[in-house]
Amino acid sequence: MADGSPDGDDRPALNPIALIAVSIRRERERTGLSMTELAKRAGIAKSTLSQLESGTGNPSVETLWALGVALGVPFSRLVDPPRPAVRVIRAGEGPVTHSERADYAATLLASCPPNARRDIYRIEAQPGEARASDPHMPGSIEHLLISTGRALVGPTEDPYELGPGDYIAYPGDAPHIFKALVPDTTAVIVMEHV
Repeated sequence: MADGSPDGDDRPALNPIALIAVSIRRERERTGLSMTELAKRAGIAKSTLSQLESGTGNPSVETLWALGVALGVPFSRLVDPPRPAVRVIRAGEGPVTHSERADYAATLLASCPPNARRDIYRIEAQPGEARASDPHMPGSIEHLLISTGRALVGPTEDPYELGPGDYIAYPGDAPHIFKALVPDTTAVIVMEHV
């Protein structure tokens, strides 16, 4: 029986920043990249990377995507802790990253297990600046289902207006946007990696 913790696991959980620090360092060391080279490939300052790896930085969605692309790993591998066999994430829980340019938060619900190529996120957004995404890893496809509200979603040059229950799939390896059109817009995104 679960103990009442969000994931039913009795092990102490790392806080999100510490988890990200461990994950970035692990993936950088796995690839054999120096801090300087990884920072250069991701287009971030070496001091920013150093802060992230030491657990003193607070990365934005954009920074984590850039690091994931530079490391050749899905975004989720940088923010998702090891998981038990059964996992429940209650509303308002889970590892959340925020956009630095829009009122947009992505909560990782499930990352790609071995031999699978998908991650699942819950999105919460407010009207204002669009969340403009740079291309992800080559071959990526995003599947999005609007839960509540309305949003402009899809390729940057040709987005679609969607409402509750509407679904869209579009290339994640090309620039794309998510712009909430009404307050408290929520969606589920499945990132498919090739």
